[in-house]
Amino acid sequence: MTMKSTAERPAGELGHSMKPRQLTMMGLGSAIGAGLFLGSGAGIQAAGPAVLLSYMVAGTLIILVMWALGEMAAANPNSGAFSVYAEKAMGKTAGATVGWLWWLQLVVVIAAEALGAAGLLFSVWPVIPVWALALTFMVVFTAINLAGVKNFGEFEFWFAILKVAAIVLFLAIGAALLLGILPDVASPGLANVTSDFAPAGLGGIATALFVVIFAFGGTEIVSVAAAETENPERSVAQAIRTVVWRILVFYIGSVFVIAAVLPATSEALASPFAGVLDAARIPGAATAITLVAVVALLSALNANLYGASRMVYSLSQRREAPRFLSSLSSAQVPVLAVGVSVAFGFIATVLELLFPERILPALFQLVGSTCLVVWGSALVSQLILRRRADRDGTPLPLRMKGFPALTVFGLVLLGLVFAVGFSAESSRIQLISTILLIAGIAAACRFGARFAARSAATSADPEADAADEGSRGSSAARAPK
Repeated sequence: MTMKSTAERPAGELGHSMKPRQLTMMGLGSAIGAGLFLGSGAGIQAAGPAVLLSYMVAGTLIILVMWALGEMAAANPNSGAFSVYAEKAMGKTAGATVGWLWWLQLVVVIAAEALGAAGLLFSVWPVIPVWALALTFMVVFTAINLAGVKNFGEFEFWFAILKVAAIVLFLAIGAALLLGILPDVASPGLANVTSDFAPAGLGGIATALFVVIFAFGGTEIVSVAAAETENPERSVAQAIRTVVWRILVFYIGSVFVIAAVLPATSEALASPFAGVLDAARIPGAATAITLVAVVALLSALNANLYGASRMVYSLSQRREAPRFLSSLSSAQVPVLAVGVSVAFGFIATVLELLFPERILPALFQLVGSTCLVVWGSALVSQLILRRRADRDGTPLPLRMKGFPALTVFGLVLLGLVFAVGFSAESSRIQLISTILLIAGIAAACRFGARFAARSAATSADPEADAADEGSRGSSAARAPK
């Protein structure tokens, strides 16, 4: 790992005006979205209150991954982040495969978040059709991403602030409900948690684990955004410290409240936050939290579009994607990279609206467990690059504590997650689909690299032949007759 200071960055690269507070809140914004406001209910339905075990396992894993990414991002802030680190540690094919895999995951999620936000908004404001709302969201957030990273960062900051404030208020109401201090409302106590903690056994916990891991997916976007901060070395360290514990508090705290208030068989788990507030008999609160959920989804859409565009920009710079995708606007935004990333989202959104419940589920089957592969690549890369840096005596601005034991523990934990995943039929199919997708991407990357090398060699030959002809011609002209 080599350090790359802000002063060393050449002109013509991405801007570097994102502030530390924006980077921190962006990490929250990308992770607190559909996975918490909607997916938490699905997790409880699958595992009952035992879903808390799934959150603890996934939470431990994401902490270790973020520590590893933080070390690498502070030493080498790059918009390609874990894709670049995988390339440095394991070669170009590995780096390109991880980058394209993550990009594909994000563009699918972008479409899902646009549709989810539109559906929620329509449920409380049935005026504009869902398809029109979804396409409007896509257009608006494309424009925001084209406006420059400083404006984008500020927009995401206030979006995330609203979500955090709503969750804090939700936790306060939930605690008051469970403690029985709300007037005229009987407390459910902890009976829902203690009476049937794991109704579906280990299989339910395994199923819920993949729902939870998908919910945590997106936190790694902090390492991507580090390349556009004013002081990456300090900003990354601050963001890693705060994002991790806040997410765990918000996720585990919120899920505990939901599991305690709503039984695993409750239909209210379709919109779990609204269900808890309805149980608390807070007038208008259910509508309010639904609107907050809309904001949460749009915030995550915003952050994921940013992450997808920066990843494909980085791939383009490394000649793993068409070179035109690395062109920048006057605001130092990769315009075409944003356009390509959002185009897939537009297509998926339109197809899902034409064929409801058929397109996105199929896409999610492919990319549902891709974040596990990304996290695994980050841990392996950090293990290799840290050993390399220590061997060469390279100073690192941020060092992961407990190395290498904690990195190895993270890989062991990840291996156990895969093992548990293969034990359940639903997650087994998802893992196999993801493995096949990875194999396809890796093969395409290898073929593309060889084709590019062959084309470069072929295009160089005519120039060499012309030079030889010119040389022969000059020699002939100088030769005596």
